[in-house]
Amino acid sequence: MQLRHDFLRDETCLSSTNLAERGWTAAAIRLFLGEPDRIEPHPVLRAGPPVRLFRKARVLEAEASENWQRWRDRSVQRAVQSRAAAIAQRAAILAEIAALEIRVPMIDEEELARRARAFRIRRHPAAAADDPDPGTLRRWMVAYLRRETRVQDSGSLHARASRAQATPSIRASVYAVIAAHYPALAAEARRQAAESGEIPP
Repeated sequence: MQLRHDFLRDETCLSSTNLAERGWTAAAIRLFLGEPDRIEPHPVLRAGPPVRLFRKARVLEAEASENWQRWRDRSVQRAVQSRAAAIAQRAAILAEIAALEIRVPMIDEEELARRARAFRIRRHPAAAADDPDPGTLRRWMVAYLRRETRVQDSGSLHARASRAQATPSIRASVYAVIAAHYPALAAEARRQAAESGEIPP
């Protein structure tokens, strides 16, 4: 009996996924190969998209053509340029973030604990009945400091970079400044940064 996924062992055909692994894009498949030679049901999900299969001999013939090789060379060049531009943009963003003025309030430990607890109660009134252990109190203190920290930005950073690009690195820098100004909270600041995926530089 033929199994639904027997075609996966058919070495005479390549799927769209196989082609992508060889450097093909959807546009290139349409341009150089056109319609698939076979269409099979998804091997795992009955409601999944069908698998488009192309004869390997036809793929190899297309890849040997001068037009495909020119397209491939341009595609590789565009990918390299795109990666280089992304790396350069990220480096520029990180340089601007490093130059930001990050102002962490300097408060003695007893007053900081009092403010952090009051801040926690304002956000979570049920916390008024809590008697936090030292670790929990340190967590509240770092959260309060992060809330009260001010970042001076001329506006050029967010003008040049999307918020999604800049915000995680700015937050990581805030955690790093908190750790530097409050050594007793440094481990907690690093823990919160790591937990949120924002590792301080």
